[in-house]
Amino acid sequence: MVPSAPPAAIELRSVVKRFGELTAVDHLDLTVPNGICFGLLGPNGAGKSTTMRILTAQAIATEGSISVLGYQLPEESKAARMAMGVVPQLDNLDVELTCRQILTVFARLYRVPGPDRAAAVHRALEIANLTGRADTIVRELSGGMRRRLLVARGLIHRPRLVLLDEPTVGLDPQVRQELWTLIDALRADGVTLLMSTHYIEEAERLADTVAVMSAGRIIAQGTPAELVLDHAGREVVEVYGPPAQLAELEADAERRGWRHRRSGPAVAVLRAEQLDGNAPDGVRRPANLEDAFVALTGQEIE
Repeated sequence: MVPSAPPAAIELRSVVKRFGELTAVDHLDLTVPNGICFGLLGPNGAGKSTTMRILTAQAIATEGSISVLGYQLPEESKAARMAMGVVPQLDNLDVELTCRQILTVFARLYRVPGPDRAAAVHRALEIANLTGRADTIVRELSGGMRRRLLVARGLIHRPRLVLLDEPTVGLDPQVRQELWTLIDALRADGVTLLMSTHYIEEAERLADTVAVMSAGRIIAQGTPAELVLDHAGREVVEVYGPPAQLAELEADAERRGWRHRRSGPAVAVLRAEQLDGNAPDGVRRPANLEDAFVALTGQEIE
């Protein structure tokens, strides 16, 4: 007899969440297999954070079925929370405690056996590169250190699944790179990661699979490379010039049926490789996930 495959880390079927007349999540179907980094990409208001809150039972779905690590939510939400790690968008650390104290408290909350707690705290500090700051109170840590401590706190009990809600929001580029390295190491270690973000580069560089959310639904899903090829093509031509010239190019692109978008002080014409020598003069570059996102949603991410 062939053993049955383990359940997916996350299964959402026709999930709806309404707040009065506002539908924040609209018949959402989502499957996150084990052992990958899955990125939810979308602008503010797309439904990413509400989805995260549903998965942690901070919000209860209006309709639909939800399974996390084989547990049914909300009925088995307590057991699901004990098996997963959560890194929230907002910093909710106690600023009067040290890193070691915070991790020790959470080791107790997650029921790490007493004899194993010191080793669990040490391991979490090492993962977050905070060993040298173990006895520093939180108020004296930099923003990047605090964010790494939030990640360490979510990993104290060796969860099989980690939810990352906008993990690098508000961080400068250097600190963001540090967090990317940490997230990539978790994926390499076999941890399943569900990461919501509105940083396109973050999704493109870290996620094995990306789902683009808009108005509470997933409107496209695939690897970053698949999404780029399917929705933006291989090449883009960016044309720079004064506003009147760019407006004329946009009007011409509309007449010709070319996919295009404003890209800062330029107009980007997508699928330039298909224009058979008719492409406008400009700077050619490879298409990227931002091009695909705008083609899908019609929105820039701010």
